[in-house]
Amino acid sequence: MSDEPTEETAFRTTRQRIAELLRESEATASELATQVDVPVPAVYDHVSHVAQSLSTADEELLVAPPTCRRCGFDGFDDPANQPSRCPECRSEDVAEPVFTIHGE
Repeated sequence: MSDEPTEETAFRTTRQRIAELLRESEATASELATQVDVPVPAVYDHVSHVAQSLSTADEELLVAPPTCRRCGFDGFDDPANQPSRCPECRSEDVAEPVFTIHGE
């Protein structure tokens, strides 16, 4: 897959491109950031807006929450953000949440 935008994708917004990618397969914020060339923190904001725009469609944003790789904790307050550390064991080895769009 080429990194150069095609004529078809050149006119899509970042949020439209993120939504399209999440309809095709699941992805973390880091993976999306690489694919749409934006910083990781911006991806979380875009994903939040994509979820809001789906509220009237027959689709929904699904989120596999972040998980601590050390103790397995996955009950984070906001599953759609990347925590800096685990509240249970204080480990910084926390896997990113995984996003996907599921159509009904």
